[in-house]
Parts: sequence; structure tokens; C-alpha cells
Amino acid sequence: MVVKIPAKLIEDTARELTARAAIDIPPDYREGVRMARDRETSRLARFVLTEMLGNWEIATAERRPMCADTGLPRYYVKVGNEAVVEGGLVALERALRKATADATASIPLRPNRVHPLTRVDHDNNVGLHAPEVTYSVEPDADWIDVTTVHKGGLFGTDWRMLFPGDGVPGIKRFFVDTLIESGKRGLACQPAIVGIGIGGSKDTCMRLGKEAACLRVVGSRNPDPTAAQLEDELTALGNHIGIGAMGFAGTSMVVATHVELAYTHTGGMPVAIHQFCLSSRRATARIHPGGQVEFRTDPGWFSEYYRREGIE
Repeated sequence: MVVKIPAKLIEDTARELTARAAIDIPPDYREGVRMARDRETSRLARFVLTEMLGNWEIATAERRPMCADTGLPRYYVKVGNEAVVEGGLVALERALRKATADATASIPLRPNRVHPLTRVDHDNNVGLHAPEVTYSVEPDADWIDVTTVHKGGLFGTDWRMLFPGDGVPGIKRFFVDTLIESGKRGLACQPAIVGIGIGGSKDTCMRLGKEAACLRVVGSRNPDPTAAQLEDELTALGNHIGIGAMGFAGTSMVVATHVELAYTHTGGMPVAIHQFCLSSRRATARIHPGGQVEFRTDPGWFSEYYRREGIE
């Protein structure tokens, strides 16, 4: 007999995840910022990083959102191939939308979602294609992973179509150009986790860049050795630009760089850069068909199956 995952359990879990993401900065990012603070030689940038760490402790202790701009809630759902949801995926999406609306009032979250033309606001962060839900699948599993990410939604992302002849030096130039522009113009709140999507088509590399920034933990490395080496080189470059925390002079602009790859057209090399700012807000839970809910700090999004190259 197939045991179904109750839609109400998904709703309750998503509501709790939304609160945790808004309030509790993940421990891997906290540690990354602490290490950046300890390395920082600029007095003012070091002070800013120290205050960030202190503010996060206050937010956790008082159960209040750690930033006044609570971003745009979105969900990443990894569905086990054998998982069955009561009411199907329509019920799952309804549960996520209801959890978002309820959490906006109860946490509270700032109701950031508006109609792009009329600016109509339902005051609950729910609307046309809001919140976004991105899916992936996992073989030999009967559970569902739900990750909520509160992303700022304004700046911090750029894209460029490079060509094979640009190679890695072209990627590095684009990376440095983007970070300098965002640092000087205040287009991202550093220090950031920087996600780089390379390959695929424009929409694919943009998606991978955001997932790399938001869904990988600080300290993880791409299993492709060329990508892992590029991650290290880009992080070093970013921290030698001369811009530190919140745009002050320093060496703490990048906490980590995460590179993700997709096979692409032979004539091009699309690259997308996404900066997940100091409000590194994410939370994950695995929901089992027996009703157990396992809260985790690692979304586990980039599984071996997700990165598969062959047919199987």
C-alpha cells in the first residue's frame, strides 16, 4: 500500500521553513563570514562584519527577521521518484502558496510582491508566478525535500554571452567587472556567496547561477576539478578587488564562489553571475511518507543524479 505525504504536512513544514529562513542564517554562511572577519585587515570592514554576526545572534534570540527587506520567498522542491503527495502536485503548490501567505502575516514578512504594471499588492507575497516553485527529481526515493529561499529580487545578477575563444580569462574578466560594478553602485550587499552558471542556454545558466549561490553550502566544491579550481581562483580574485563588506574598502567581498556547469552550444559560452547577499536566507526539510519531518542545513540539491552527464 502506497503511503501518501499529506498536503497539510507540506503546508505546515513550508510555513516553518519560511520562518527559519527569514530569521536564522545557516551555520555554514555564519562560519564563512566569521572567517572573513578574522582575515579582514580593514578596520571599518572588520567592524561591519562583526556587527553582522551580532545582529544575526539577536535575530535568532528574539525570533525576528534578520533583515528589514525579507526578500522574495521561493521554493525548491526535490521529489523522490516513488513519492506520492495527497492531492498531487496541485495540492503541493497550493500548500506552498498558503504557507507563504500565512507566514507573511505571522512572522511577519514584508509583502514585497506587487503586480509589475499596476503595482497592486495582495499583502501576502502571493500572485502571478509567485512564489516561484522549481522542481528536480531523485531516483530510488519516496520523500520530498522542500527548500525555501528568500532572495532579495532586485540586483546582484548579470549575464553575458561569451565565446569559446574568451575561455577562462573571459569568465574572470566578467566576474571582476560585475563585482566592481555592484560594489561601487551598491547593487549587492557584500559579503556574498557568488554563484556562477556556465553553459546551457541563457535561461539555463541564469538558473544554475542562482541555484549555485542559494543552494550550495559554504565550503562545498564542484566535483569537476576544472570547475573547483575556477571556484578557488574567482574567490581569490573577488577578495583582491579592494572592496569589502557593504562596499567599504577591504578584502571580504566574497565568502565563497560556486560554479555549476551545463553542456552548451559549440559556438558559445553563456555565463551568469548571481550574488546571494549577506541575507543568506534558506532552510530545508525532508518530508517522509510516514509523517516524519527532518530539518536540515544542506539542501542537497546538487546530487549526483542532478549533475548526471549520461543517459541514465
